[in-house]
Amino acid sequence: MIERLPRGVRVLLAAVLGTSLTLAAGCGSTDDDSSGSSGSGGKTLFVFAAASLTETFNSLGKTFESSHPGVKVKFNFGGSSALAQQITQGAPADVFAAASPATMKTVTDAKDTDGAPTTFVRNRLEIAVPPSNPGKVKTLKDLTNPKLKVVECAPQVPCGAAALKALAAAGLKVEPVSQEQDVKAALTKVQLNEADAALVYRTDVKSAGGKVTGIDFPEAAQAINDYPIATLAHAPQPALAKEFLQLVMSSQGKSVLEQAGFESP
Repeated sequence: MIERLPRGVRVLLAAVLGTSLTLAAGCGSTDDDSSGSSGSGGKTLFVFAAASLTETFNSLGKTFESSHPGVKVKFNFGGSSALAQQITQGAPADVFAAASPATMKTVTDAKDTDGAPTTFVRNRLEIAVPPSNPGKVKTLKDLTNPKLKVVECAPQVPCGAAALKALAAAGLKVEPVSQEQDVKAALTKVQLNEADAALVYRTDVKSAGGKVTGIDFPEAAQAINDYPIATLAHAPQPALAKEFLQLVMSSQGKSVLEQAGFESP
């Protein structure tokens, strides 16, 4: 029903009710202040970003704050499809960074972006397994073994769509034991030894350190995801939003992202 309301009403409802829903549970912050206040005369920049960007964007958020005294950057990390829906329903946000053009299209179709999105990085899948690799996984085909507990992202989530595309390219079908709403949730299943393998981004494998082992597979080249970023039409802080996007696109931003395993577009 909320989608049928006028834009102004949706924004008002989001301001009253939506903030706790969209920014509490799946939200990261560059500091420990959960009040949203950044002191006298301060401003808060709200960035909605794909879960796979958690580590890199938290780092860039700290950089942004250091160069903008009094500004706090608040992140809402999660599945891109869920974030896109929140934005189109009126959640207050300044910047959206998605893990696929398809999820960004939801926002552009609703005319909620300020200009055309820009692709800033690309990402590809790896098979994540526990360090001991109890399932003896070596290839993508091994995931078809019905004895293995395999986890994927849900199909509507970019990492899930990429997994289906890679499997189709290989002519394979996997029956996952669960389909998670974002890539971090899928990776956690492996870290907790609740799954023998998961199809996740290689950047998430890298950020997990020694908690998981990543296995490359050639079919991943057929399912590389482009990541678009855009400032939003109804951004509470439009000037800061543009400056944050500039940081992401700068040589400093690209260095942070490439060190995390992202590829240049």
